[in-house]
Amino acid sequence: MVWYYSAMNIKIQIKKVEKDAKIPDQPYNTDAGFDLYAAKHIEIGPGEKGTVKTGIALAIPVGHVGLIWDKSGIAMKGGLKTLGGVIDAGYRGEVIVGIANLSETKCIFEKGDKVAQMLIQKIETPELEEVDELYETDRGDKGFGSSGK
Repeated sequence: MVWYYSAMNIKIQIKKVEKDAKIPDQPYNTDAGFDLYAAKHIEIGPGEKGTVKTGIALAIPVGHVGLIWDKSGIAMKGGLKTLGGVIDAGYRGEVIVGIANLSETKCIFEKGDKVAQMLIQKIETPELEEVDELYETDRGDKGFGSSGK
């Protein structure tokens, strides 16, 4: 199956790894990403991490990356956070979503439940250059909390 990512007019081939996996979709044509669905039942206990298989593999075009992000409703209502989430253009294995359950209750995903969303973004591949000094900025090396409350 070929999925047309309308926001960028690029084509992404999708292969079902699980015969009855749900193909990603965009509920609204203005959505930035497309929804990923659980391929199997999984339970993740409070404070635990787990992996949710999607049952699909993608062929992301060279020059692009798939970024897995939280679904806001699942994150806010369920206390779940996606982990990792960079799908490189050369990867052809099953898309698997890492989830941390930050809540105090068990999280249950049933087959076909939304688990996360994926954004396809164009990437730049810069040339890295080692230097002895970096050019100066106003911020400098000020880190966390440096801009105040």
